[in-house]
Amino acid sequence: MSEPVRVLFVNSEMEHFMPASTIATVGRYLPQGIQESGAEIRSFVPRYGIINERRYQLHEVIRLSGMNIIINDIDRPLVIKVSSISAARMQVYFIDNEDYFHRKFVYTDDSGKYFTDNDERAIFFARGVLETVKKLRWKPDIIHCQGWISHLLPIYLRKVYSDDPIFTDSKVVLSLYDDSMNMEFNNETRSKIVVPGVRNKDLDVLDPANGINLAKLAIQYSNGVIVGSSSLPAELEEAIKTPHLKVLPYREIDHPENTYIQDYKNFYDQILGNNDKKV
Repeated sequence: MSEPVRVLFVNSEMEHFMPASTIATVGRYLPQGIQESGAEIRSFVPRYGIINERRYQLHEVIRLSGMNIIINDIDRPLVIKVSSISAARMQVYFIDNEDYFHRKFVYTDDSGKYFTDNDERAIFFARGVLETVKKLRWKPDIIHCQGWISHLLPIYLRKVYSDDPIFTDSKVVLSLYDDSMNMEFNNETRSKIVVPGVRNKDLDVLDPANGINLAKLAIQYSNGVIVGSSSLPAELEEAIKTPHLKVLPYREIDHPENTYIQDYKNFYDQILGNNDKKV
């Protein structure tokens, strides 16, 4: 009997802990559905300030916390917390850092302007997830990235962690939404992303550094794309017309029926290809 497929979910948002949205609903119910199909799952989300730690009984996992992630020459402590959704029999990991996530709003300030350090928050989240999965010594077959704040994970996976035995065989699935496509980053974003293994020229698509081009960067290093919104910017529609890339067209997120989950499951199997494992 073959081992179950392991699926790592890297979520921008998650219902139950946060208000409902398309991304948050998928982030909540897709991992549960995939787990109930027989797969092993791990699910990550940023620990935004709007998440009530007491209500949801978040607690720090000391053995996973304690490292620093250097961004723009500043050490940022990585704190890992967990909570459970008992109805789903599902544990959720939270990437936490006081400077980046303890705010009253998620992506914008109270005037609706995007936070100026959203690029650093995305860097921290992506690298924090990969470092934590390494510490867990849990080898994912599929890594499913959902939402803009996960969009740097594919390049870090391919350029920095490609030789790590934990990630050698991992396939990346990217769900594309029309979230934050008008987000503008700053002139230092590319230099902040650069680490040993990632060169400035690997980031040429980030000219300018904005939400659409960040999504294009994620597409370049993914094995498959799921169209998560009923419409995407024309630039992204064009970017996913790439010979090597498998694409699942938009499926309506029909909660509570959740029929889309079977389509996503079949897509995972397609991405795994000739691998004996099936979700």
